[in-house]
Amino acid sequence: MIFKPHAYQRHCIDRIIETKKLGLFLDMGLGKTVTTLTAIKELKYNRFRVRKVLVIAPKKVAEGTWTREAAKWDHTNMLRVSPVLGSQAKRIRALNTPADLYIINRENVVWLVDYYRNSWPFDMVIVDESSSFKSHSAKRFKALASVGDHIDRLVELTGTPSPNGLADLWSQVYLLDSGERLGKRYTHFRERYFQPDKRGADGMIYSYEAKPGTESAILEKISDICVSMKAEDYLQLPDVTYHEIPVVLDPKALNAYTELERKMILELPEDESDISVTSAAALSNKLLQLANGAVYDEDRTVHEIHGCKIEAFLELIESLQGKPALVFYNYQHDRERILKALAGSKLRIRELKKPQDEDDWNARKIDILLTHPASSAYGLNLQQGGNHVIWFGLTWNYELYTQANKRLHRQGQTEKVIIHHLVCSGTRDEDVMQALQRKDDVQNWVMESLKARIRRYRQ
Repeated sequence: MIFKPHAYQRHCIDRIIETKKLGLFLDMGLGKTVTTLTAIKELKYNRFRVRKVLVIAPKKVAEGTWTREAAKWDHTNMLRVSPVLGSQAKRIRALNTPADLYIINRENVVWLVDYYRNSWPFDMVIVDESSSFKSHSAKRFKALASVGDHIDRLVELTGTPSPNGLADLWSQVYLLDSGERLGKRYTHFRERYFQPDKRGADGMIYSYEAKPGTESAILEKISDICVSMKAEDYLQLPDVTYHEIPVVLDPKALNAYTELERKMILELPEDESDISVTSAAALSNKLLQLANGAVYDEDRTVHEIHGCKIEAFLELIESLQGKPALVFYNYQHDRERILKALAGSKLRIRELKKPQDEDDWNARKIDILLTHPASSAYGLNLQQGGNHVIWFGLTWNYELYTQANKRLHRQGQTEKVIIHHLVCSGTRDEDVMQALQRKDDVQNWVMESLKARIRRYRQ
């Protein structure tokens, strides 16, 4: 695919090339990954400014997004990507594999720093979702900061760098400038820009609040090394941005999916013309369930197979940094597992059941609004409550899909709508996405894509 950058993407590419250590604070869906890959390719192969690049990312993003994105574009598909994931032996093998990009999940940053010690080899580091390094006391922050002198170029990517307040900025900016702008120590930064807010009876300070004028003062200090862009600021963007998130199944889950698909396909009639629409739909339905992570048996008992998509969903929610999201699920077991996964969070979660839920969503009293597309695709006005849609489970029904998306993308919406799709690689999810992109004759595509899979297995 040929990459034609928007003006803002061109600006960001130029800033990455010009500024050795840069915070790129772009909204979800603005193309942070391809923008950064383009700059990496330019720096490594056209300008010879970097030798070895490390990408630090959330686990599911590390597994699929960067590799898939690099392979997708004509100008970056020559980049060699080595995912540093899995067991320690696999990670070491990946680190010793010749590549242009090495991708590791953030949980293994401490291990990586300890592995190399004073022989740190990466002269360029990309921190995807840098807000996960916002805690100045976290081990991952301290580990990365300890090798800062060995890193010539650093790019921090996130949508919202300070989701819980300006205090979140200190550690992220410190990684860029070693404390030059906001202070060498967090305590000095807090003392300068914040004042005690809540105290206990014993006089102990429990929280701090920003002093008047703090935001403008901080932003002015970091403006030369940070680029902040919001989706609604860029009129050349379409009203709707479609964001596909690849989800890589772990070996056990992929084996379970492959076995079920093979078993069900081999039970179908030998003659493709004898395959009914009903049997094709039943097979697709079962495979889509399994891609989501669980299946019903004949007695409607739920069997959970994997948590790969749930894990990717939680990472996506984290990356939104508190921005409200309308979440569509496909099966009841999806709903139950999503609610269970979110139970420990501090987010305000609601199922869309009654008019009051609609009112509270539009009043911004809900962070996650969970619903099935069949029950909310028509008639509801949800455009005032947010601009992010997440499809946890996909649907073949194009009309239902488009009408559900129009709950947010309608008159009265003041922000660009971003629609996220969680798509399990190598599964029926990919066929559904192709069907939705084709827009017409979806039922025929269901059958044709199934026949293609049948031929592949039988051959």
